[in-house]
Amino acid sequence: MKKNVYGYVRVSTREQNVERQLIALEKIGVPQAKIFIDRQSGKDFRRPAYQKMVKKLKAGDIVVTKSIDRLGRNYEEIKEQWRILTKEIGADIIIQDMPLLDTTKSRDLLGSFISDVVLQLLSFVAENERNNIRIRQAEGIEAAKRRGVRFGKPAIPVPENFSELYLRWEQGSITINEFAQLCNMGRSTIYKRIGEYKKN
Repeated sequence: MKKNVYGYVRVSTREQNVERQLIALEKIGVPQAKIFIDRQSGKDFRRPAYQKMVKKLKAGDIVVTKSIDRLGRNYEEIKEQWRILTKEIGADIIIQDMPLLDTTKSRDLLGSFISDVVLQLLSFVAENERNNIRIRQAEGIEAAKRRGVRFGKPAIPVPENFSELYLRWEQGSITINEFAQLCNMGRSTIYKRIGEYKKN
């Protein structure tokens, strides 16, 4: 039975370059026609190119990817996909940056055990780093807020004749929609500004 070798490439955004991963796959002879590329987050495996590749896989085929985080970033889902590919389908996986994660080298009990242990450790590290990035981002945003940095769209300034327009609205000579339009604001913003005006 002929073995097919497939390459899998993933970048998180459309702007990121796939060149480095492609070169690594082409160096070991993976044909361009059998390289699948996803340009989206690795948080789960609902990715079109990955799913298309899995549908093509047969027992004995090989999946090659540059590093474990290209496969995914969710610890539990990486383990589950690894089980599906190697146990259910019977395909092999090669992680180029980690020679211990190469199921083509040894399918005996010790080889499978080492591969599973390394996979669990690396998957945990990948997810832990992802969580750390989220924590650092949240801490950075909180620190910036304390320094007075504002996030989101800049507030629409209140026009100089706001008090006059407010009086006209309160007296019923203009509607809330007209009031908002004259202030170049949406309804929710105008109600917020009215609340602030009443407090002051």
